[in-house]
Amino acid sequence: MKNQIRFPALGVRVFVLAALAAGGLRGATALPAQAGAAPGSKLPLRDGWQIQPSAEVREQGETLSTTAYHPQGWHPCAVPSTVFAALVADKTYPDPYFGMNLRKVPGESYPIGANFSNLRMPADSPFHNSWWYRTEFDLPPSDRGRTVWLHFGGINYRANIWLNGHEVAASDKVAGMWRVFEFNVTGMARPGERNAIAVEVFPPQPDDLSITWVDWNPMPPDKDMGLWREVYVTTRGPVALRYPQVITHLVAPGLSPAHAALKGGATAARLTVSAELQNTSDRPVKGMLKGRIGKISFSQHVELAARETKRVTFSPDEVRELTISHPHLWWPYQMGKQYLYDLNLEFETGGQVSDRQSVTFGIREVTSELDAENHRLFKINGRKILIRGGGWAPDMLLRASPERQEEEIQYVRDMHLNTLRLEGKIEDEHFFNLCDRYGILVIAGWCCCDHWEMWKKWKAEDYLVAGESLRDQLRRLRNHPCMLDWLYGSDNAPPPKVEMVYLKALREEQWPNPYQASAASRRTQGSGLTGVKMSGPYDYVAPGYWLEDTANGGAFGFNTETSPGAAIPVIESIHEMLPARHLWPIDEYWDFHAGGEQFKNLNTFTRALSARYGKATSLEDYVEKAQLMNYEGERAMFEAYGRNKYQSTGVIQWMLNNAWPSVFWHLYDYYLRPGGGYFGTKKACEPLHVQYSYDDRSVVVVNSTENAFAHYRVAARVYNLDLAEKFSRETTVDVAPDSSARVFTLPPTGSLAGLSRTYFVKLTLEDSAGKTVSDNFYWLSTHPDVSNWHGSTWYYTPIQSYADLTELAKLPPVELKVTSQDERQGDAALDHVTLENPSTHLAFFVHLEIRKGQGGKVGGDVAPVLWEDNYFSLLPGEKKTVTATYQLRDLGGAEPVVRVDGWNVKPATH
Repeated sequence: MKNQIRFPALGVRVFVLAALAAGGLRGATALPAQAGAAPGSKLPLRDGWQIQPSAEVREQGETLSTTAYHPQGWHPCAVPSTVFAALVADKTYPDPYFGMNLRKVPGESYPIGANFSNLRMPADSPFHNSWWYRTEFDLPPSDRGRTVWLHFGGINYRANIWLNGHEVAASDKVAGMWRVFEFNVTGMARPGERNAIAVEVFPPQPDDLSITWVDWNPMPPDKDMGLWREVYVTTRGPVALRYPQVITHLVAPGLSPAHAALKGGATAARLTVSAELQNTSDRPVKGMLKGRIGKISFSQHVELAARETKRVTFSPDEVRELTISHPHLWWPYQMGKQYLYDLNLEFETGGQVSDRQSVTFGIREVTSELDAENHRLFKINGRKILIRGGGWAPDMLLRASPERQEEEIQYVRDMHLNTLRLEGKIEDEHFFNLCDRYGILVIAGWCCCDHWEMWKKWKAEDYLVAGESLRDQLRRLRNHPCMLDWLYGSDNAPPPKVEMVYLKALREEQWPNPYQASAASRRTQGSGLTGVKMSGPYDYVAPGYWLEDTANGGAFGFNTETSPGAAIPVIESIHEMLPARHLWPIDEYWDFHAGGEQFKNLNTFTRALSARYGKATSLEDYVEKAQLMNYEGERAMFEAYGRNKYQSTGVIQWMLNNAWPSVFWHLYDYYLRPGGGYFGTKKACEPLHVQYSYDDRSVVVVNSTENAFAHYRVAARVYNLDLAEKFSRETTVDVAPDSSARVFTLPPTGSLAGLSRTYFVKLTLEDSAGKTVSDNFYWLSTHPDVSNWHGSTWYYTPIQSYADLTELAKLPPVELKVTSQDERQGDAALDHVTLENPSTHLAFFVHLEIRKGQGGKVGGDVAPVLWEDNYFSLLPGEKKTVTATYQLRDLGGAEPVVRVDGWNVKPATH
């Protein structure tokens, strides 16, 4: 357990050092600092806050926001924080993520599984009314004579803001969770003195454009009300420099990563730089806007009338140096390196720097188009890309941990995924910086299933809040090279009046990337056909579904959210999230940690597990069979979309992760422990991959790289349950770049005499020197799953008859030979584990973990860990070495111990 609320506050990990070193290029140096406080620098207002319900406070904002007021009995808080998160941190409430503790909070009386965001706050809820946030801070004397700005990165949902006894803004103007607010408080601030700020925050109502967790997980009892993003103060001169932007356009599309190193040719990038200047004074101002990108400098004389706001642009037509020959391009992961540049801007007037801003950007261009079948296809720098990703969920209480974010992004890259989708949960700046560095693309947009898509109920205020929310988020995100797409509708597309509001913001803020009106297949007047689909499934379907289905979620087109359903955490996480008396059998505590609506229990998944592998006899048996199900389910989905590229153009697994401990929809669990689904995904998405097709029995090589491979050997072998070989074939192939090719087809099972009901297929891909570059192992049945296509719903296709894999229970026990070697690289630990199967039997679904050893005893497991491979099988005599990478600090001073187990593998430690 990391801490009392099981939200890991983990140390910084550096697992991909080489990749970051390659991608960390900066193209500029900072402009020289001026004496005194640097213009535009932040004074974070993080610590020292206190909160209290307004019902327990007699005073009003004009009193609370003075240094003469001394709060008594208020709750301590660090901002950003929601109200409930602060009360959990100070132990007013016990860990809400454990068991059913969340239901013990007053006001948590709404029906389990219902969408609380669309319901009124119960009258007995402590969050029914407003709460006060209050803190004090010092401003340096050097800020006298400068303009002082107060910034709020996110307020949910309304607020009255007071500073030093003065009202800064009222709740009729401060509304919208996804708004970014900044206020000129020069006349209220007191440089050289103590300042006090008080903010009265009101909870969101069902008819507000706030946040919903749909059916992913419960809604917190406060509906995530509070100052949930950073608050800070900046000081500037008379002119504020805001919203710098760099738009990059490639002159020659169709580039390959090799162009980054070319010394000749006509390849070039045209950069357009712009920023907004705001004169806050009552007199005209003349000055110079200066910019620098690496060795490139440019400037422009600017005149501003009193109180004027003006957008200033540097065009490559006017500034010749902004046309860059042979630039270092930013590429997504697997396509090339992540080169980054810095833009530094400053506005100088009267011989002084009034304000300065810096942004990081990448030189790249994202486009999309509709293919002949109206499927949306994305291109990066002119090259096609198959989108393979997952739906991102932040913490349910909106607690942001930079270290945890990095660990999760490293997991994304480790699984060879290239994209994350954020549905109405737009992350902070650190998250997008990580995606820039790691080459992970991001699809962002609004959420479904609450007031955001209840357009018939919109008030006049909603049009303003929606438009300004989009505008604020576009300004935040548009320079990030990781941004792929914006979806201004989710399950549905907005009506024309609403779409016009969104399109106006997209146009005026010069959003440089594609956008669509919906995550579903829709057509609108403003943006035409979306070219994407969200036709399910979301609950368990057979592995063959993805290649057999031709009408719903199968491997064709771009599926913006889909999944083979439930995702059972590993057993350590089950123990961590549920009380001992509710571990087994599955009961209402499990259901509470499932989803909502149609996903309130594990019935569909468990029915399939029992039919395919045999009814579970214990918690351990259930969890092990579940990992097997999750592995083959995720592998089948991602392999299907890989085989069918570019008839299939993208797939987003719903979801990547969970906002709280859950048994539904993830590739790794809330405690950062990877399970079967993680490694099935990692196997399916490896850059050069050999795979089996459930629909036509073909063996396929999928190449996700931009390189060609000559004279590679593909081999397939079919084994009985007793490992008697029933078929084998080998052939040599040349693998084209970014390709998918059927190599040969396995014979029908009926033609293989004496084939057992449960059988195995082993595939290998070797390079010209005989080195294995990809291998794959399938467990199949002569009685495969048969889907009931006519019974399909929006969330799954039922199975008419299940594959019979119960003979796996007959596999004899195997004891493996295990050796390990430790290595240290700074703060990181690497354990190289070699396993050998000395028996005459299959070692099936071998599982490894790192545990903490002390005094001859084996303690808890280590997480997160990056395993080269896991949940694999070893044939007789087969030997395999895999490496685990993790942080030394996670050992807590203990010695690392490797634990090995598996389906029929005798547990052992080394």
